Amino acid sequence: MPVTGTRKAARKRPAFTRKSFFVDPVALRRAKRLLGVATDAEVVRLSIERVAEMEEFWRAMDASRRSVAPGSFEPP
Repeated sequence: MPVTGTRKAARKRPAFTRKSFFVDPVALRRAKRLLGVATDAEVVRLSIERVAEMEEFWRAMDASRRSVAPGSFEPP
C-alpha cells in the first residue's frame, strides 16, 4: 500500500519524453553549478520543476493576499 499524506507520495512521476531545443551554454553551466547536478538533462528537469512549483506558490500567495491580514503572523 503506498504511503499517503505527503505531496510526493501522492504524485506519480510521468515517463520522460524526448525534446530538442536550443539552450544558452553559459546559462546551462551556471544552473548546473548552482543546482549541484551533474548532467544537462538533470538541470533542465529540475529547473522546469522548480519554476512550476514557484508559479503555483505565487498564484496561491496572490489568491490569499486579501484574506490574510498584514502582520497577522510572525516569521520563524
